[in-house]
Amino acid sequence: MKALTVFILCGGKSSRMQSEKGLVLFQDKPFIDHIIQAILPITNQIKLITASKQYDYLEYEKIPDLIVDKGPLGGIYTALSHSETEFNLILSCDIPLISTELLQELISKHTKEAGITIFASESKTHPLIGIYSKNILSVIKESIDSDELKMMDLLAKLPHQIIKIEENENFPLTNINSIDELNDLNINLS
Repeated sequence: MKALTVFILCGGKSSRMQSEKGLVLFQDKPFIDHIIQAILPITNQIKLITASKQYDYLEYEKIPDLIVDKGPLGGIYTALSHSETEFNLILSCDIPLISTELLQELISKHTKEAGITIFASESKTHPLIGIYSKNILSVIKESIDSDELKMMDLLAKLPHQIIKIEENENFPLTNINSIDELNDLNINLS
């Protein structure tokens, strides 16, 4: 894969976290800083999908959602609409344990026939850690226009690739949605 742009989805209501999710502190750094640290060995082509001024301390381009209140699908639509590369790494802002190694595995195993490539184990699919082709933009727009916003519904419509992982490999891909989940994470790592 030659050119790759990374988009971090920083939107979302964050209703369970009660604060901007990407800026929640974990090991004294915001989630988003952990994610960027994992991306930088791969590329510095990073853009944030957000309208929040709270991310202005970061030097990366910030892009507000083109169509608001459409969840992660709206964020992916915005990302692909602004992308100048065919392949795009889409990440949610709430995965502080993501590693460069996992991202490199995702990128290296992606085949260009797949519109989307993601990780999945027996029990969990991770649609917000994936390679998304700019070529699927029209399908995403149709889904948004029909208010079909579930990520799994989008996968069902497109040629996609699942990289199988073991159950114990889910941990670094875990998204942290609440204070309880953050507390559990801190306990598990101490």
